[in-house]
Amino acid sequence: MENTPPSLETLRSILLDAGCAAVGAASAAPFESVRSNLEERKAGGMHGDMHFTFGDPARSADIRRSFPWAASLLVAGYAYLPASGSPGEDNPNHGRIARFATEDHYRPLRAALTFAVQALREAGCEAEMVVDDNRLVDRAAAVRAGLGWWGKNTMVLSPASGPWMLLGSVVTDAVLEPTKPMVRDCGTCSACLPACPTGALVEPGVLDARLCLAHLLQAPGWIPRKLRKASGDRIYGCDDCLDACPPGNKLLHIAAATPRYDLLELLALSDDDLLARFDHFYVPRRRASYLRRNLLVALGNSGNEAAAGPLVDYLGSDDPMLRVHAAWALGELGLERAGLEAAVVAEKDDDVRAEIEAALAASA
Repeated sequence: MENTPPSLETLRSILLDAGCAAVGAASAAPFESVRSNLEERKAGGMHGDMHFTFGDPARSADIRRSFPWAASLLVAGYAYLPASGSPGEDNPNHGRIARFATEDHYRPLRAALTFAVQALREAGCEAEMVVDDNRLVDRAAAVRAGLGWWGKNTMVLSPASGPWMLLGSVVTDAVLEPTKPMVRDCGTCSACLPACPTGALVEPGVLDARLCLAHLLQAPGWIPRKLRKASGDRIYGCDDCLDACPPGNKLLHIAAATPRYDLLELLALSDDDLLARFDHFYVPRRRASYLRRNLLVALGNSGNEAAAGPLVDYLGSDDPMLRVHAAWALGELGLERAGLEAAVVAEKDDDVRAEIEAALAASA
């Protein structure tokens, strides 16, 4: 006797009851146009050395490369825009984190999808959860399953949740009735493009990751000097193109304000405590220095003279990356010229010395 999988309506009820905002189903067939787009962006260097789905576009655009038995994708969206809450005090010493990362919003999404996986397995079906996973372009799955449409900011836009929705899927061998893709697009609206502080949205639906602050703030290496000012008070992520998007903006007046985080307080934490404070962040090689780099840049943009002492301390860091960003911050603030002059004399790294000299020029 063949196993009878749960119906899509049953699975949708399970996921909605568990807190998801939207649910649909789609064929597990390859996303050929998505593969072509990924390969084109990668060939043009727009991936900015970002791995994830760019690492192996053929695999990321074909879930059957990872799960040969896949017949359907059960796709869910979790709306993460908080409806209430108190923002932290807004002052020059405070920084922002993108709304999706203020806490681990993927946790409730994973918990909900686990219930669907269990229901499918109890019916004798193969089922595996795929969330924030480079084996699947989750936005392509969501569009095919009718959860929303491709926005010009490259996000999936939902009528109810705008761009404020995290996506996840269950891969299954069950043949689920597919939901219809949404017949909708952004029309003439291009509000997201000029809203990007670095011009990373080079044309509708095309993002140059080399310019994207959301990528750069979680990427290894130095933040390019020409983009540090645009980074503003951001510690992790960027919401500007989402804030400007009308389906997203209309929800902001009923949402909690973005929390603020004390930059100097975070900078004073030990590496272990800093990583524990943001244990849900993606941090390259789990090196706290990348978070410190972001904090130093945010302090440079803060106008806060109280940052001078800690920044001077970082001129003596063992990490050249931190010396560079501390020097830049002091140059932007126009503070501690004597400290910069002492640092440039002592500096042995040519690249770091050049950055300190640039900071001295900026503070002249």
